[in-house]
Amino acid sequence: MATADVKAIVASGRAAGKILLAGRDMTGDDLTGLDLSGADLQGAKLARANLHGVKLVGADLTGADLAGADLTFAWIIRANFSRATLRNATLQTMVTSTAMDNSPAEAANFTGADLSGAAMTVHFSFDKMAGANFSHAMMSADMRNQSMGLLRTEFASADLRGANFAGAGLAHVLFRFAHLEGASFAGADLTDADFSGAYLAGADFTGAHLDGAKFDSADLRGVKGITPSPAPAAAK
Repeated sequence: MATADVKAIVASGRAAGKILLAGRDMTGDDLTGLDLSGADLQGAKLARANLHGVKLVGADLTGADLAGADLTFAWIIRANFSRATLRNATLQTMVTSTAMDNSPAEAANFTGADLSGAAMTVHFSFDKMAGANFSHAMMSADMRNQSMGLLRTEFASADLRGANFAGAGLAHVLFRFAHLEGASFAGADLTDADFSGAYLAGADFTGAHLDGAKFDSADLRGVKGITPSPAPAAAK
């Protein structure tokens, strides 16, 4: 589907009050800066598309194919990416909140999404991400030129139950108070990652690099791969 045709549908849909792009093939299209807020993009084909700065506020991308797409600076407040494919996509400095910090009311949904191999620096705090696949994703923070504060991926208070982070680069990533029951971090780089207060019951850290990782007040019941195993937090 040509970019011009997509823009025409968006313009007419905006006037009618609903942008309908479900199932449309927009593979490789340049949609830079387009406002797709509230759009129905269920099952849409957006592999390798340029979505730089696109507004997806409240958009439904359930089951969409975004493999290799560039979502740098995209707005994803309240967007639904459940079961979407984002393999090898670029998710850098995305807009996830209208304020300085994320809130549950503006959280996005990535339940069951495939983000394997993706490169990302995003604040996913409070997002729904149960069963998501982050295997071999690249999220380690670049410590160079960080004089104005650490720019890093955050999963604070996110729902990551059963998520797969095997082999992922997660250095300096923040997981404070995240729900990570049964998650896999096998072989991941967790150098200086912060799991303070996280729920990690049954999580697997086999072969993970944990130098400097913090587990203060985390629930570590049944955790695998941490030697010596830290004392579990008191039951609440």
